Amino acid sequence: MKEIASIHWHGILLPPGMDGVPGVSFAGIAPGETFTYRFPLLQSGTYWCHSHSGGQELLGVYAPFVIDPAGPDPVAFDRDYVVLMSDWSFEAPEKIIANLKKQSGYYNYQKRTLADLVRDVSANGWSATLMERLSWSKMRMDPTDFADVTGYTYTYLVNGLTSDANWTGLFRPGERVRLRFIAAGAMTYFDIRIPGLKMTVVQADGQDIQPLEVDEFRIAPGETFDVIVVPEDRAYTLMAETMDRSGFARGTLAPRAGMTAPIPPRRPRPIRTMADMGMDMGGMDMGAGKAGMGSMSGMPGAAAPASPPIMDMSGHQMQNMGAAGRVRADAAGKLKTAHQSGMADMPTTGGAMGAMGAMPGMSGEGASVKDQRFAHGPDTHGVGNSSIAMVAKNRLGEPGSGFDTENSRVLVYADLRSVIPQTDLRAPEREIELHITGNMDRYSWSFDGKKYSEARTPIAFRYGERLRMVFVNDTMMEHPIHLHGMWMELENGGGANQPRKHTVSVKPAERLTVAVTADAPGQWAMHCHLLLHMEMGMFRVVEVSSPA
Repeated sequence: MKEIASIHWHGILLPPGMDGVPGVSFAGIAPGETFTYRFPLLQSGTYWCHSHSGGQELLGVYAPFVIDPAGPDPVAFDRDYVVLMSDWSFEAPEKIIANLKKQSGYYNYQKRTLADLVRDVSANGWSATLMERLSWSKMRMDPTDFADVTGYTYTYLVNGLTSDANWTGLFRPGERVRLRFIAAGAMTYFDIRIPGLKMTVVQADGQDIQPLEVDEFRIAPGETFDVIVVPEDRAYTLMAETMDRSGFARGTLAPRAGMTAPIPPRRPRPIRTMADMGMDMGGMDMGAGKAGMGSMSGMPGAAAPASPPIMDMSGHQMQNMGAAGRVRADAAGKLKTAHQSGMADMPTTGGAMGAMGAMPGMSGEGASVKDQRFAHGPDTHGVGNSSIAMVAKNRLGEPGSGFDTENSRVLVYADLRSVIPQTDLRAPEREIELHITGNMDRYSWSFDGKKYSEARTPIAFRYGERLRMVFVNDTMMEHPIHLHGMWMELENGGGANQPRKHTVSVKPAERLTVAVTADAPGQWAMHCHLLLHMEMGMFRVVEVSSPA
């Protein structure tokens, strides 16, 4: 190519000079030059590799990277297939970014319409519906905004093939077929199901996990999941539906070439819920029927309920905070309502925020937002952050919006357990809290309100230490956070068997923690694996000190 190139070996433990991140671990591969990667293989499993230079990954520079174990594979199977899912656009990455900079919802053609308004009024009444709509109008974000880039410009692929081309994996009836799912989409979450066939998840991010039978699972960009299926003498559709429901990719599993199975009906696009907006609705009496919408808050496709009014220090009703229940930090570190209308500045410290605790149903009745929101770290938000979730909580047991959980079992992070106990069982010595932040108006993404260009100082790890990383998502979108060079152990209640991952998906208003053993000296990248979010600033360097 006529530009600097690179290959990053995603999830592979190797020396920093072989990691393939220009500007961090090496200079990149200049046009006309050759670079040879040499590193020992210390692990086995399903991984992948991709460019870490500009928009090359979006243009197709990626591939599966599967390492067989040196000894017997603990997972029994008769045949295996890589199922690599990706997104493709005929628009150049620079053009996509320019469109999003002009209008953050440029590719969202699933916004609510008059028909949705009529339906919601019928279900919830005029008062609740109008309050909810007015609240959203002040949020500068749409409740249908699940993906920045959608099927309007993307074509979704399975192993490089469109749904019409129909990638097909053949099998003999009764065989144990291993499917190695790799999410190589630059900007796309996929929801995976095979109608009529149960899937047993046996590996996550290349690491063996205790088998789990599920009907479907969500996979974030950068993640991998291996599943075992035992198909009968018929064809099955492998359905990879995008999280925002704007498109899908499909393949086929069949005992004979040329066979196909029906494509299942498309599901309605989801709507953001109160939990996505950082509102804790536990114990809140929202009423029933047309008088309230509390029962609607978790239903896919349902409108989000309106927030209760905020009371000022004297108990008088103030401006409604909006359905998102989020607050905005200004440069002076004060909290304001999301719409900045008619609400006095409120300091983030001390008891001055106590009035916020008067909101019925907020966890910690009477506690300040400072107590609820920043109990585990300082307010490090900068001008690059447009909102702060009032309540960030553990959401590892939630599958996310858009699933029919009553009729199918969906994989959740809380389910994952490592087959082999972890070797480092020390309690973390310290915590590093990072807030996942962004400003949709500018299409700017960051950690702690600062883009990478504004936060050049690396995050310091001490070699050999055991530490806890705390990711707090202050945005209303999911973000897959990828750490290079070291494992992140997902603190999901699994104790010694908590799973190791190289990419963790953090839901809106979620507080997710991982344990890290800093055993890899050098500089390493850490970033959101939504490519455009990384390019727009959600990137940091982690530096592990040299051994003493």
